[in-house]
Amino acid sequence: MCGICGVYNYKSNEPVDPMRLKRMTEVIKHRGPDDDGEYIAGALGFGFRRLAIIDLKTGHQPMCDETETVWIIFNGEVYNYVELREALQRRGHHFRTTSDTEVMLKAYLEYGLDCVQHFNGMFAFVIWDAKKKRVTAYRDRAGVKPFYYSVDENGLLFGSEVKSILQYRRKPVETDAEALDDFMTFGYVLGPKTMFKGIQKLEPGHMLVCENGELRKRQYWELSFAQRKQRPLQEAIDETKALLEDAIRLRLRSDVPLGVFLSGGIDSSAVVALLSQSVPGPIKTFSVAYDRGGEKYNELEYARLVAKKFNTEHHEIIVDPSEFRDFIPKFLWHMDEPVAEAPAISLFHVSKLAREHVTVVLSGEGSDELFAGYPIYRYLMQIEKFTKIPQALRCGLIAKLLRAGSSDYRVEKFLAMSELPHGSRYLGVHQLDPRWKDTLFSSSYKASLNGYRSLARVEELYEKAKAFELLDQYLYFDTKTWLPDDILVKADKMSMATSIELRVPFLDYRLLEHAATLGPDYKLRGTTSKFILKEIVKDLLPEEIITRPKRGFPTPISFMFRNELKSYVEELLFDRRTRERGYFDPAEVRRTVEEHAGGKHYLDKTIWQLVLCEEWHRMFVDNSGSATV
Repeated sequence: MCGICGVYNYKSNEPVDPMRLKRMTEVIKHRGPDDDGEYIAGALGFGFRRLAIIDLKTGHQPMCDETETVWIIFNGEVYNYVELREALQRRGHHFRTTSDTEVMLKAYLEYGLDCVQHFNGMFAFVIWDAKKKRVTAYRDRAGVKPFYYSVDENGLLFGSEVKSILQYRRKPVETDAEALDDFMTFGYVLGPKTMFKGIQKLEPGHMLVCENGELRKRQYWELSFAQRKQRPLQEAIDETKALLEDAIRLRLRSDVPLGVFLSGGIDSSAVVALLSQSVPGPIKTFSVAYDRGGEKYNELEYARLVAKKFNTEHHEIIVDPSEFRDFIPKFLWHMDEPVAEAPAISLFHVSKLAREHVTVVLSGEGSDELFAGYPIYRYLMQIEKFTKIPQALRCGLIAKLLRAGSSDYRVEKFLAMSELPHGSRYLGVHQLDPRWKDTLFSSSYKASLNGYRSLARVEELYEKAKAFELLDQYLYFDTKTWLPDDILVKADKMSMATSIELRVPFLDYRLLEHAATLGPDYKLRGTTSKFILKEIVKDLLPEEIITRPKRGFPTPISFMFRNELKSYVEELLFDRRTRERGYFDPAEVRRTVEEHAGGKHYLDKTIWQLVLCEEWHRMFVDNSGSATV
């Protein structure tokens, strides 16, 4: 696990500035405190920071082949490197190290640009082929590892984090207006955009090829739900369990101590349960909670239940509101761009705790997207059943009965959503109520969008998935958006902020592809979500873990915004500097804050997005990208 960055001035052929390259590398030192390296060849420069996990002595990067004509920098892990190494040795390749990096290098020499098809892991890597004068960059299939890039008048800049690119660029930071609209719609910025104008994310399962004066992007992997495979339930359970167990087995490959993030939910608990069957000695587990907001925001009793059952070496940390508040600027600095995922701050604190004991942790990210774990999926399928009722009946008598039973806004939302097409009905797990978004934006900002619609990207994805069954369409959408642009970037940035490597066995690409072949009934059966996963672990975990509702590092921001953080929110959002940015109507911002504080509405998510938007501008735009923490 590492940080990479680099420059390729293929347009101007300008020599790389060693000092600026050094700054690119130094600013991501937290990703790799164990070693660093640079390689410069005229217009090309590679920078690297290393967190030593495998082959602690001889895994230095940038790494080259024996002829010193092919160079690689690599962030992540290729878990099947042992098997690949053996296959390459049978083809006549010789190795000087025991690292997965050299295996990747030799795989490129053997298979060329298609080498990535042989890798099972999480990765972002770049290869310079001096003979072909070609730079190639790859991002893993699920998007576990980030990769950012920018193209200017000189050529290509890239890095594991945006802040590396900012160290080399001579331009002041500008906000991408469309990305801000995406952020206020979804709570994160849909790739390939970022909040930084002129800087993009490489999408998961994609590669960049730069040669002959051109930069081309191409997709090398796609998730498809079209290959439905019918099989009996027990056979599907056995296949899924075997794949999950093997994914965990591969992710145990490490030359440093490892543990597990244990939230007390079924996903991380399943990892602990399956892991306990294959490792000697106690597993180290780590949990986090808040001391505000009541038991709703404290899952420690469930984590302790699992820890006790499997006799783990369990560690806990409690976060208070002042720690939450103090970390917000650092949160944005490490994240690079705002992501309205408050549990990310919990993840930082539990990562910091884990780093005192281990260097690698496993977690349960990805299970919800594989097996339909979010409650929203049940809600959407209820809406779909409702739409099967003849329109005259559901819009007449049934609608009257529902309204008579409750005047709650949720009834009106349910009825309104039932009249929308599928592509407009669901915008993702974390979306801002469109009523608030439309009133929050100032007229001048809306005019500056020139008709841009965040929904255009949504419609594009649903068009690609229109042949899939309805639940699969939702899973496809979230796997392409919410998962890489919110969940995984949060997991990467917050763990790497503490120099911890986080591994996600549920996102082994074989398991992703397998889950896509399972029928929706194996994922969401009646009101039971993650049905097949629960079948796998029903004899391993306590019943309370299997049947309890999903939470996942819950964070009491609603409570804190009405109490300890109320004055902070008001001082920030009512400040002159905030108002003068011109994105939001100051009166509507004030109304939003006051209505939440008064208990009239739960608007904490909207307020959190406004807070992050302003703090991001102060961190990066006002400081022209030179901010530090």
